[in-house]
Amino acid sequence: MALNEPWSIKSRAHVCAVTEIHFTDGESFYTALFPDPESSGYLRKDFSIEAWENRGEDAPSPFSHWQSTYRVPPKEDQVEITEESPEDLLRRLIEEDQEHTENARYILAIMLERKKLLVEADSQPVASGIIRIYEHRKTGDVFIVKDPNIALDQVQQVQDEVTLLLENGGRLPEPEEQEPEEQVSEEQAAGDGSQESGEETAEAVDATAGTEQQGPDDLERAEVSGSPDEEE
Repeated sequence: MALNEPWSIKSRAHVCAVTEIHFTDGESFYTALFPDPESSGYLRKDFSIEAWENRGEDAPSPFSHWQSTYRVPPKEDQVEITEESPEDLLRRLIEEDQEHTENARYILAIMLERKKLLVEADSQPVASGIIRIYEHRKTGDVFIVKDPNIALDQVQQVQDEVTLLLENGGRLPEPEEQEPEEQVSEEQAAGDGSQESGEETAEAVDATAGTEQQGPDDLERAEVSGSPDEEE
């Protein structure tokens, strides 16, 4: 069952939400997710250490928060452009937010965590499950992913689905209809042949039955009709 929260990728800010002072490379700061009053999702805000520690008692409580390190994002000309990678696929599936891709999104997040591209910053229970919050080590983007609690007997199936997605540009390939059509044609041809054979067999059985059903009177008439020829 899909959660009601609209999942999305929360990009890191480059300035403090309170002071609006730009973060510097290597600076520690706090990231916090707050419930969005205008939707069922979340708002991300980034705070300098000083601004976070000086928040008032009446400040809204965050849904989740953690400390991170600011890294200057790479320039566009330094970003390697490749075919859809596991990270690209995860980003797209999160944005599309289709219920049937929840398992694949979770597996992709774990893959990227093992590759040390993502780090799990926090996890929070919600009414319909657990959500895990991953942070990109380089860009600071936050990925909100539902933990679908995949059963052990389903893990291999989900892994195969993810592999299939990565091998086919992030889309599941259309089922091959050529082979089933040929198979149907062969079965149909075989069926037609067996039908013709069956009709011929039925006709032969009917003919045999007609002969067997001839009674004594029929035989006598046959003998009488044949007797003039014998007399001649």
